[in-house]
Amino acid sequence: MPHDPARIEDVKAWLAKSRIDLLAAEHGSTAEPPLTSDILFHSQQLVEKALKAYLCWHDQPFRKTHSLIELGEHCTRLDNTLEPLLRRAAPLTEYAWKFRYPGEPEEPDIVEAEEGLTLARQVYEAILSRIPEEVR
Repeated sequence: MPHDPARIEDVKAWLAKSRIDLLAAEHGSTAEPPLTSDILFHSQQLVEKALKAYLCWHDQPFRKTHSLIELGEHCTRLDNTLEPLLRRAAPLTEYAWKFRYPGEPEEPDIVEAEEGLTLARQVYEAILSRIPEEVR
């Protein structure tokens, strides 16, 4: 049975946005000095949008949220093998807002930024591996 074209387009749109966040995070790594808060912001966004793509693929509704904990819980109900990885990624949630406003804590160091981006890439790849290639 063919897949719903509207669902396919939604999934592709979420994945396209997640790829932009991946590129933005990687680009922040090349700056001098590295844009560590931006790397972490885009890492969080990458994970958020990848999880939303996965939920769309499975026709699962989700509310407008930046919470990787909430989105991860929805995803692990569909595939419990994602749970260990999504538990590790849950702390990235705070980077949706942390360091984004004046008066916030000092900028994160490069180690923290690189670790966040590595983890975000792992989630992104795990999600891609669970979505049919023709949809990606």
